[in-house]
Amino acid sequence: MTNKTVWFVTGAGRGMGVDIVKAALAAGHAVVATGRNTDGVVSALGKADDLLVVKLDITRPQDAQAAVAAAVNRFGRIDVLVNNAGNFYAGFFEELSPEDFRAQIETNLFGPVIVTRAVLPIMRAQRRGLIVTISSTGGISGQAFVSAYSAAKFGVEGWIESLTPEVAPFGIRTMLVEPGFFRTELLTDDSTKWPIPSIDDYAEQTRKTVTAWKGMSGLQGGDPAKLARGLVQLASQAEPPLRWPAGADAIETFEEKSRELHAQANAYRALSSSLAHDDAK
Repeated sequence: MTNKTVWFVTGAGRGMGVDIVKAALAAGHAVVATGRNTDGVVSALGKADDLLVVKLDITRPQDAQAAVAAAVNRFGRIDVLVNNAGNFYAGFFEELSPEDFRAQIETNLFGPVIVTRAVLPIMRAQRRGLIVTISSTGGISGQAFVSAYSAAKFGVEGWIESLTPEVAPFGIRTMLVEPGFFRTELLTDDSTKWPIPSIDDYAEQTRKTVTAWKGMSGLQGGDPAKLARGLVQLASQAEPPLRWPAGADAIETFEEKSRELHAQANAYRALSSSLAHDDAK
């Protein structure tokens, strides 16, 4: 295993994870494909000499440690970690139970944290590595009906941005991927927990939003296979981008957010600039 890049991909049994594994294998890399249901991963990907399928529930530290150990035992190292696994708890904040809100954070924020914590000692010892984390445009700009999801993804953005300078001295790089709407399984019942209307003030809009979003499933404009190939291409660069807005709609989200931040910075510039102690002027 001296001439192959070793990829470690979470959530590899369905959705975008399948495309990422296939793209990495097609590019000649070795891949550790992980998922809670290994039968599902094997069914989606088949078998290959450079493919290792390992069980991993990203919310269980013991699973992460065991999966990383299996990867190193088979391939000797881990060069690229792709934190891809995740789910979606939809709904207006007041209609999301505290348990569901916490579960969303556990999976979409603490899941990648747990897996990255298990992989980092390997990459530090190697003095090289790339940590790719699939975020979302929901981690750049919040909107109604995604408060729990955006809370987790905003957390991912801040965590990775802060982690980046910590691990850079060891030759470890990071990349955040913010997809727009891609034709994945995110809006299917297997990946999304849909809210049940429980508060009259939200009930009608909840029903309309659920119907509309379910209607989008399978019709999203983005092609996950193209995203996967683009990801493999960027991962091979000496300096991959810290953030990659994936999709034309993602670029629009970035641009709109930058305009909003600029306007907010200027809205009360005089007041904001007048808050220093007098003796600090």
